[in-house]
Amino acid sequence: MKFQLKNIAAIVVIAISLFSCSNDDEVISGEGNLKLEFDNTYGSANFAFNTEYTNSNGEKVKATQLKYIVSNIVLTKADGTTFTYPKSTSYFIVDEATTASQILNLAKIPAADYKSVKFGIGVDRAQWELGATGQGDFLAAAQTASMMWNWTGGYKFVNFEGNATSSTLTTPRNFRVHTGKVVVNNVETYNYAEITIPFPSVAKVRTTITPQVHILADAKKIVDGENKIAVTAGTSGDIMSGDRLALITANVSKMFTIDHVHND
Repeated sequence: MKFQLKNIAAIVVIAISLFSCSNDDEVISGEGNLKLEFDNTYGSANFAFNTEYTNSNGEKVKATQLKYIVSNIVLTKADGTTFTYPKSTSYFIVDEATTASQILNLAKIPAADYKSVKFGIGVDRAQWELGATGQGDFLAAAQTASMMWNWTGGYKFVNFEGNATSSTLTTPRNFRVHTGKVVVNNVETYNYAEITIPFPSVAKVRTTITPQVHILADAKKIVDGENKIAVTAGTSGDIMSGDRLALITANVSKMFTIDHVHND
């Protein structure tokens, strides 16, 4: 009887070992899809148009527009290798007013476990230098979305608008924050920002699994991040060039975090 029990125990151990090995040695192949969801906030609050928020400068801000260009997506696998999403289709406009634009559906992603994402905010200089005929369908999309001044002026990388008051300015003043290519005295500044964010857990891209990565975009940080920009200061609420624009670009590079990853 003891001999039989020992044999049964040994069989159970072997079966568990074989099962464990089969799980550890999952064969990952083929392609799948991945979704990047951009969820706009204002600090810890949900972002909403025409809603009053108070920033650290004591200004009361109401936004009427929030758009930004997301581009050049690169995914890093658990083993450290990367997959670069095809550049020709790697330009997107995220618009708070258009819910569908807030989820980027990335197709034909090599099946793998992914641990981080890198993307740009704006259109990179190399793409711009291809000229108007090299922009594909995105040029028309940007024009329709009012994310361009004109071809010479270039793309608007971030378009954040609204009105604000302060203790010294009680009548609401409109503000417009537009980042992009700026030329002053024949000197060009290209305010393109690049962001790399690790995932809190791996995104398991499979032929049968489409992960959704939930990215929080804190609009407060555009003017109220590490650099504090008072939109009610001076004689105009327009920030489209000058020293403050470089400070805002630095803020934009730190306005994105990842809340969670869904694998289903």
